Amino acid sequence: MSTTSSSAFTRRTFIGLAGAAGVGLLAGCTRNGAGSTGATRALKFWNMPWGNPQFNTLDKKITLDYKPASGLDSAQYQVIQWADWTTAFPTALASNTGPAVSSGGGTMAFQFAAEGKIAYADNLLDSWKKNGLYDDFLPGLVDTMKVDKGYAAVPYNLDMRVMWYNTTLLDKAGTTPPTDWDSYKAACAALKKIGVYGFGLGAASGSGVGYQVLLSFMINNGGGLFNAAHEPDVLTDANTEAMQFVLDCVKAGYVDPHTPSSTSANVLSQWQARKYGLGFDTAGLANNAGGTVGKELVVGSPLTGPSGKKGAVYFPNNIMMYTHTPSQKSSEAFMTYYYKHMAPLWTEHTGIGLPPLKSITNTAAFRQDANAVKAIEEWQPISKTMAAPGSDSLFYEVITVDGTPIMNTFAQSLYGGNTTVKAVLTKLQSDIESSIKALKH
Repeated sequence: MSTTSSSAFTRRTFIGLAGAAGVGLLAGCTRNGAGSTGATRALKFWNMPWGNPQFNTLDKKITLDYKPASGLDSAQYQVIQWADWTTAFPTALASNTGPAVSSGGGTMAFQFAAEGKIAYADNLLDSWKKNGLYDDFLPGLVDTMKVDKGYAAVPYNLDMRVMWYNTTLLDKAGTTPPTDWDSYKAACAALKKIGVYGFGLGAASGSGVGYQVLLSFMINNGGGLFNAAHEPDVLTDANTEAMQFVLDCVKAGYVDPHTPSSTSANVLSQWQARKYGLGFDTAGLANNAGGTVGKELVVGSPLTGPSGKKGAVYFPNNIMMYTHTPSQKSSEAFMTYYYKHMAPLWTEHTGIGLPPLKSITNTAAFRQDANAVKAIEEWQPISKTMAAPGSDSLFYEVITVDGTPIMNTFAQSLYGGNTTVKAVLTKLQSDIESSIKALKH
């Protein structure tokens, strides 16, 4: 199975890019790929380019093949480019010219829910309990969408952070795939002797993976950014221990010194050049690397942290419905159709991430990719959202830390090595608190 590169999946945050973090909105909005069934009244389905060019071509066909029941509305299809989405959505929703259904940034639904723009999915999900579709979702996924007033969205395209290793390089170094933090350091030390880094990733602004992996290590040790009251709670023993582990790896020379400025493209080239023997990336790394190197790359099993826990961060991107729609009944009917017919987006290898439905992961086409299967079977059940450890579900305040400059600064400081754990965590705590205060005022 082919998945998109990590760069596509870092463009999730709406408020983080457009407001709370102080980054200006993009100036333009291009609306491409519109298709109409010719109906006088049709609901608009906006989707992002989640994969290769084949993705939106096939996605449009699925959408326009929809034949609504009598009295319900047909569907139009429109592609919203990643370069345009932080402008396209707020502009259209403010003028009531936006979609009835869309995907978008993974935390976007939670901002728009707070603004009263989201049509909650509770009735839809209740109907799916009757037709079996609800039980087809992977464990815990639906719950990540629940806020106080209901389900803000429906899980769609999973973005995982998993551990990868190069089998050839580990063999050359005389080491084995790590199973816990101690054996991870041992593998890094062995790789260093052959001139290979054992903590491969990038932390450039826009890369995303760098800060996400730090959060994964926090979660792996029972920690995270938020408590049960949805408040930032960064300076914990679990987080301190996790960040000290990473900082020790930096100071031992296991982390590429270019990591703070490395983009997704830089990281991929290092894997391809066999300079990274161990590290973290999306579930599509091997397919993105391609060639002989791609065949050498294998997803490892989740590490066990010092606390005895397993855990990692993942990002359940979603599809949301909006209050401005030809009819809510039509929106829900289209959603039901779409989820019943979207399997080809994965089985025809369009480059989309990992599927949310068990039935898709059980297809022969999906199971051709052993790495994707391992990500689903071993990593998804132990993964948590950025709301951890206080909550399994996402919430409004999380948008302040999803792809925002404060998280990139945090990661770059730690991977740079010229700091202390207490200093970076203290600053992170203060930055998140300030960002949330600005968000609510």
